[in-house]
Amino acid sequence: MITDRLRDRIRQTGPVSIAAFMTEALFDPKDGYYATKDPIGAGSDFITAPEISQMFGELMGLWAAQSWMDMGSPVEFQLVELGPGRGTMMADALRAARTVPGFMEAARINLIEASAALKAVQAQTLGPTGAQIRWVDRLEAVPSGPAIILGNEFLDCLPVRQVIRHKGEWCERMVGLAEDDEAFVFLMGPPIGVDASLVPDSLQDAPEGSLVEIRPGDRQVVETLAQRFADQPGRALFIDYGPAASETGDTLQAIKAHEKVAVLEAPGTADLTARVDFQSLLHAARNDSLTGYGPVEQGPFLLGLGIEQRAAVLCQSAPEQRAKIARQVWRLTDPDQMGQLFKLVCLDSAGLPPPAGFSAS
Repeated sequence: MITDRLRDRIRQTGPVSIAAFMTEALFDPKDGYYATKDPIGAGSDFITAPEISQMFGELMGLWAAQSWMDMGSPVEFQLVELGPGRGTMMADALRAARTVPGFMEAARINLIEASAALKAVQAQTLGPTGAQIRWVDRLEAVPSGPAIILGNEFLDCLPVRQVIRHKGEWCERMVGLAEDDEAFVFLMGPPIGVDASLVPDSLQDAPEGSLVEIRPGDRQVVETLAQRFADQPGRALFIDYGPAASETGDTLQAIKAHEKVAVLEAPGTADLTARVDFQSLLHAARNDSLTGYGPVEQGPFLLGLGIEQRAAVLCQSAPEQRAKIARQVWRLTDPDQMGQLFKLVCLDSAGLPPPAGFSAS
């Protein structure tokens, strides 16, 4: 069990970072959350935008097709989804993108998925599309060539570190054991030294006691994209939740059956996520010579891509579904639902025109 292994590790070598705790809880190949569960959907732990409405994935498909044309319509390109969930977004995207001549013939579809349970669901979902699907373990394993990369609620589940401003230094927040030697608790760890440079510039002088989340996984994704896009055209779109500007505060949460539960309780049984720092993500991308766009809020983005027009077409086809379709548009676009909290950023190789839905960087 993950709980027993983490306890033994802490007893033997001392407290672990929050990133190490998250990695074990989410990605352990035998007992980790993503290895053992199909967590997505109304009856599971959480629900994502593609599961709310087919319109979300359809618009992503048309966005990808426009991006392919922006690249000059290469005869072959890699269409990649990071953390594709149940495969719903890709299935809807491919259905819409088929309307663009040549797109499907050129697309080589790659899914990057850590969960064996979800891979099986994805195969079932995407089987009727007739598309050839390749599963790979990491972005670096995607074949070379032009690429369009989509990541919906992918970044938020990458492990984070937390640091606390203490006596003028940034100290790591760790996970240790309580006095009973059983329960997991948060502890103040040592100063992080040179890693203090990872704290956003705007937060470096935060007051005593401030907590900041550092996202090493985001930086690794950016570095991989920069290496790939350095000599081949590429575009990556990320949709996730978080603030537009770097903020202090603890955003780590555990979700089980659509409810928040204690973060350190029963690791491996709940989804662990933290808000994405879009400002830091874009800063890292631009430092690595990528062109960065955004963040833009999900509501205006989807409205700009034509979700209301698509909803009108669906209502004409199925008038009895009019109320349901209206609720779907509301959930995806209303500022008090997903429309404001969820945002999009686009990272491009040099020389591409601005992507649909974004103004010039």
